[in-house]
Amino acid sequence: MDCGNQSFVNEFILMGFSELNSFLRITLFVFLIFAYLAALIGNMIIILLVSVDNTLQSPMYLFLRNLSFLEVFFISSTVPKSLTDFHLKNSIISFVGCAVQMFVFVSMGVTECLFLGVMAYDRHVAICNPLRYSVIITPRICSILMIVSWTWGVLVSIGQTSFIFSLPYCGSNIINHFFCDMPAVLSQASVDTFKNGVSVFIAAMVGGIFPFTLILFSYVNILHTILKMSSAEGRHKAFSTCGSHLFSVTLFYGSTMCMYLRIRQGDSQERDKLLSLLYSVVTPMLNPVIYTLRNQDVKHGLKRLIKRNDLAP
Repeated sequence: MDCGNQSFVNEFILMGFSELNSFLRITLFVFLIFAYLAALIGNMIIILLVSVDNTLQSPMYLFLRNLSFLEVFFISSTVPKSLTDFHLKNSIISFVGCAVQMFVFVSMGVTECLFLGVMAYDRHVAICNPLRYSVIITPRICSILMIVSWTWGVLVSIGQTSFIFSLPYCGSNIINHFFCDMPAVLSQASVDTFKNGVSVFIAAMVGGIFPFTLILFSYVNILHTILKMSSAEGRHKAFSTCGSHLFSVTLFYGSTMCMYLRIRQGDSQERDKLLSLLYSVVTPMLNPVIYTLRNQDVKHGLKRLIKRNDLAP
C-alpha cells in the first residue's frame, strides 16, 4: 500500500492502562512491581538450586531450570518498560524497539509452549514407563529437546515479527496495550490485516496446539496409569508430581489460546490486556511457587543451600 502524503510511523504510543482511575493505576503499579520481583527472585532461586545441588540433576529439574530461564526473559521483555513509563499517560516506544520487544516476547512464549509439552512428556515417561525412564530420557535427549524448543521459538518469532513489521504503518500510531503484542500492533497497520490475522492464527496453531495435544495425550495416559496403582501413597505422589505442571499448563494455555486463536484480532482490547497480564506476568510470578510448594526435593535443596551459607566463614 502506498501511504500517499502520510508519513510512515517511526514510533508507537503505548496507552497502557491510562483508562484506569488513579487508585486502580497505583494498585496495578504496585502489583506489577511485586510480580516482577517475585518472578525474578523465585526463578533465580530455582536456577541457583538446580545448578549447585547435586541431588537436583535429574531431567525433571534440568527442564525446570530451563523453564525458569524462560520465565525471567519472558517477564523482563515487557514489565520493566511498563513500570518505567507507568506514571506517563502515554508511553513512547520506537518502531525498532517495538519490533525487538515483540521478537523477544514471542520467542519466549512459543518456546514455553513447546517446553511445557516436553515437561509433560517427561512426566509421562517417568510415571507410565519408570523402568525405561533412564533409557528414554537421556542427557542427550534432554539437550536435543531443549535446543529444538528454543530454536523453534526463535524461528517462529522471526517469521511473525518480520511479517508484521513489513506492513505499512502510516496512520494512527496509538496502541491500546501496555506492550507490543502481535494483535495490538497488527490492528494499527494501514492495510486489511485479515490475512495477517490468519498467519497469527496458524502460528498459534503450530506453536501451541501441537504441544498442547502432546500434553493432553501425556496426561490421559498418566491418569490411566495412576488410577491403576494399588498403592494410595503411590497415587498421591504421582498426583502431587503432576499437579503443579498441570496447573501451570492450564493457566498459561487457557489465556494464550483465548488471545491468539482468533482470526480477527483486536476485537476487545481491554480483554486482550487482561489476558496478556495472565500469561505474561501472573504465570512467571506463580510458576516458582507452583513447582516448589509441594516439591520436597526442592525444599530440602533450599535448606541445604541456606545451611551451607550459614556455615560458610
